Amino acid sequence: MLNEKIKLSPEEIVEKEFKIDAKGYRPQEVDHFLDEVIMDYTEFTKMIRRQAKEIKALEEEIENLKKENRSLETKLDSKPSHEEEVSNLDIMRRLSQLEKIVYSKFNRED
Repeated sequence: MLNEKIKLSPEEIVEKEFKIDAKGYRPQEVDHFLDEVIMDYTEFTKMIRRQAKEIKALEEEIENLKKENRSLETKLDSKPSHEEEVSNLDIMRRLSQLEKIVYSKFNRED
């Protein structure tokens, strides 16, 4: 069974046979069986409600994690990578060296 509190399966309910008295089924036996069915349905309802709450909480957590993920991706995209910084630094050094070379040529020609 799904839960120890649930006593009957759908098959057991369908297959249940009551002894017939002269006037029909024994009322106490039917009442007892219906009490068990009612308890099972009550337990099923509680289980469904608990699971619905859990699903809602998990969906909210998923949505919060998606928002956090989007935020982190945005921060990551806006932050230059170390490789870009190094390449920019290299470009600045090369440009500085070229300027020195060009200026030194112009100063020699004067």
